[in-house]
Amino acid sequence: MSVEIHSTAIVDPAAQLGDGTVVGPYCVVAAEVSLGESNWLQNHVTVAGPLRTGRGNKFFAYCSIGQQTQDLKYEGEPTWLEIGDDNAFREFCTVNRSTFATGKTVVGSRCNFLAYSHIGHDCVVGDGVVFSNNGTLGGHAQVGDGAVIGGLTAIHQFCRIGRFAITGGCSKIVQDVPPFMIADGNPAEVRGINQVGLERAGYVPEKIKPIKEAFRILYRGEMNTHQALGAIRERLGGSEEAQEIVSFVEASTRGIIR
Repeated sequence: MSVEIHSTAIVDPAAQLGDGTVVGPYCVVAAEVSLGESNWLQNHVTVAGPLRTGRGNKFFAYCSIGQQTQDLKYEGEPTWLEIGDDNAFREFCTVNRSTFATGKTVVGSRCNFLAYSHIGHDCVVGDGVVFSNNGTLGGHAQVGDGAVIGGLTAIHQFCRIGRFAITGGCSKIVQDVPPFMIADGNPAEVRGINQVGLERAGYVPEKIKPIKEAFRILYRGEMNTHQALGAIRERLGGSEEAQEIVSFVEASTRGIIR
């Protein structure tokens, strides 16, 4: 397969383009960019580096991917962004590199970032994640596999969103959202479990039941967080998902949304 570059595109000779990659009109591909096989840049897309992508990514009009961090501590050294396979970055998405050379911004595979989504410096985004329009991550945020970020959701720096969690539209996230939960509001509160998302991901009722019970213990009981985690561990020790919730909460540095 050959590489297709439109006559109006500007591609630095040092950039590496995988077989089957298409660079559309008025795109700019900077040096230190390495695009895997079959990437597609629609038009007016800017990719800067150091940046490495996998195969099959789609970058729609006016994306700006791999620009330097917006962190004022940045001193100009080469910093990093890595993107996996088969992602879609819709119009006007922005993804920033890390602030320091010792860090890295990472995006997984099979994600769908809708228009105006933003991934800040040093963030880690898992696989199969969906960002609705204007979903925004502050620096160092983490988003687990299969999570859904609602439209206009703002996630504070250093916050974590657990696997298969979902945030409601216009939510303000200032603490961690445990796996499998729904967080909604400004400021957000945990409202329940993401049952629809779990069912779509293939979770059977026997797997969902202990998640519901863990939610009830943690969010609807009268115990404090430490006591609730102990109760989940004791009562639901046979559930990997319940133990994942416990481990996530125990590792939290910002605390969890209640």
